[in-house]
Amino acid sequence: MIRIFLMLAFVVGLTHAGAQPLRGKVFGEAGEGREILPGAVVHWLGTSVGAVANENGVFELDACPSADRRLVASMNGYIGDTISVGDRTYVSILLRRDAKLLSTVTITDRSNATILSLDVAKTEVISKHELSKAACCDLAGCFGTQASVQPQTTNVITNAQELRILGLSGVYNQVLVDGLPLISGLSYTYGISTYPGSIVNNIYVSKGTTSVLQGYEAISGQINLDSKQPDHTDKLYLNAYMNSFGEKHGNANFSARVGKGGKWTTLLALHSVQPSQRIDGNQDGFLDLPLLTRYMISNKWKYGEADKKGFFVQAGVRGVKESRIGGQNNFYRTADEGSSTVYGQVVDYRQGEVFAKAAYRFSDRHVLAFSTSGLFHDQHSFFGTTHYTASQVSAYANLQHEWKWKKSHQLKYGISFRHQDLKEQIAFSDTTLRRTYAGSYSTPLQVPGVFAENTFRWLNDKVTLLTGVRADHHQVWGAYITPRAMLKYVLHPQHTLRASAGRGWRQVNLFSEQVNLLVSSRDIVFVEPLKPEAAWNFGASHTYRFVLPGTSGTISADVYGTQFSNQFFPDYDTDPTRAYIRNFTGTSRSLGIQVDGALTFFRKLDVRAAYNYLDVYRVVNDVRQSLPFNPRNRAMGAVSYRTESNKWQADMNVHWFDRMKLPDTRSNPAPYARGLYSVPYSTLNMQLTFRWKALDVYAGCENVFNYRQPNPIISADNPFGRYFDISSVWGPTRGREFYVGVRYAIK
Repeated sequence: MIRIFLMLAFVVGLTHAGAQPLRGKVFGEAGEGREILPGAVVHWLGTSVGAVANENGVFELDACPSADRRLVASMNGYIGDTISVGDRTYVSILLRRDAKLLSTVTITDRSNATILSLDVAKTEVISKHELSKAACCDLAGCFGTQASVQPQTTNVITNAQELRILGLSGVYNQVLVDGLPLISGLSYTYGISTYPGSIVNNIYVSKGTTSVLQGYEAISGQINLDSKQPDHTDKLYLNAYMNSFGEKHGNANFSARVGKGGKWTTLLALHSVQPSQRIDGNQDGFLDLPLLTRYMISNKWKYGEADKKGFFVQAGVRGVKESRIGGQNNFYRTADEGSSTVYGQVVDYRQGEVFAKAAYRFSDRHVLAFSTSGLFHDQHSFFGTTHYTASQVSAYANLQHEWKWKKSHQLKYGISFRHQDLKEQIAFSDTTLRRTYAGSYSTPLQVPGVFAENTFRWLNDKVTLLTGVRADHHQVWGAYITPRAMLKYVLHPQHTLRASAGRGWRQVNLFSEQVNLLVSSRDIVFVEPLKPEAAWNFGASHTYRFVLPGTSGTISADVYGTQFSNQFFPDYDTDPTRAYIRNFTGTSRSLGIQVDGALTFFRKLDVRAAYNYLDVYRVVNDVRQSLPFNPRNRAMGAVSYRTESNKWQADMNVHWFDRMKLPDTRSNPAPYARGLYSVPYSTLNMQLTFRWKALDVYAGCENVFNYRQPNPIISADNPFGRYFDISSVWGPTRGREFYVGVRYAIK
């Protein structure tokens, strides 16, 4: 730690001067007016320092490395232009139409996954265009073309999934929706699946330490779902999708301006999933995917702009009703729910959300902001003969003042409050296994907190240091201090270095986060009360950007380490018939290294590749134990090609997974024992898209190689026996999947 802070002090003390970065927006002629040009390319004249405008036409360009501050802007279908920037730090560019080319060129949003160059934290952005490269039916399926987030199945029978960062369970990364912590507790297990890709504008992924403004929970990273804004989206968007299993998805978005002068804008989104056929491709007697029925409706309102003086208001509501039915092929809910002869799982829940964000900008230096959200979740479930009912009411509030106290420095400070009332009831319709944990459970949470975060900028933004600290009070375990710091140093206009260090902690919600405890035939033994989990995270990264004639690209490398001071693992190894619940205060660490690169050739061919190294372990009785379901090595590649007219687009991504450590089942009888490690495997996904005016037709195949994990369910032939276990799922279980869909949008 001393060396890290000495290094920070040395960097901050540098005295050589640097130039301001340039921000701007690119427009194109449109009739008598103008339109934004997403995908326009800008670069400093005579250099390889450039950027690509995002879906709003906005670009952020590193400082000019030469004295000649002239900018070159270009876009297919428009005449390129050279602009003299001078001392300006913001420019608005208007490109004229090229009449000779426009008859054969369709201008569309072509922005790809990027790394934000001006953020102090390394933040990867997955744009809505990137999401269209695969059948992104929900949030869990939106990470096929990147390597930082790994979706992991937590219950193969109901297809529950979590999003892992740095090889750690999804509970250790904070999932936000429009910057608010709406996914937690009961909504953690199924919440990420209830947000369809059709309402996603961007997904921001940050690994390691993040800001203290959103709370104390982020340990391994943060995923922020930025939903579509009512005033910057299609007037009408329709999407329909069906796969080869017979599962059907439908989405519809409607946006409009309302009120006097159209100052209010609103977005209504509808989403529905209808169940598949009964499929058992591996002939183990269990359905390969659950029968899923879901209905979602959300309504979002917006008034004003956050970066302009005066009031800004954003508010919304969302409701979800969902049913998942899985289990043996001959399980039917009306006849077999809770049965001890035909095994099945049933999950029914209703969920409601409400949120509001309001701010008043007094001037460029002072902003007062307030945000709040609430969640209600009511769930009725059967996991075999285990009857699980639960309800949760959560609330969040945050009041902060933003003060730009110098030209380059900004302070944000305020107060927050987290509330949770989680009540669970467990009963057994059959007592043959003699499990002892039936009863009522309550998991409350009352955490008031104060926080402050300051952003320092020196040497004309070449050095940015963000430091923050929180002081929160847990209703049982008392005060927790959460310090965090992030540093960005622009070594060269093409090279950016970053470093981070910080602490995070979180309360354990046992049954909602460890659903396998309810599914398993094991008894549960509570050894001691669970304390909040806590850990330190340290990280560093290097990003290199370049622009060449016809080519632009990014190469980055990062390393992050996490060290827990208290962690929770259900102990499955001591006794194959029991799970022991206790704190773990011994050594528990993770190390994650990632190297990735992205290239774009002539704005038609995108190539991405990434490699991940993971070492996640704990030390028990001086023995080093690797944690399960983490491939030591993992690689990803993605290729996207579109024709000059943009009518056709072909996308492909491939993922390779090294072997993974598995739970120890050697003490089971031979038919129910599995090896200590999985085998390496790979998956290939492909999609072809045809565009005609406002209509997109797409078709594809996931898991082209048709790879299946053999025997994913232990004791599938005897699901009511003591060795029944679904916790050893490490690979695909449902084989090859074809799909076809159609999208229609009125801009």
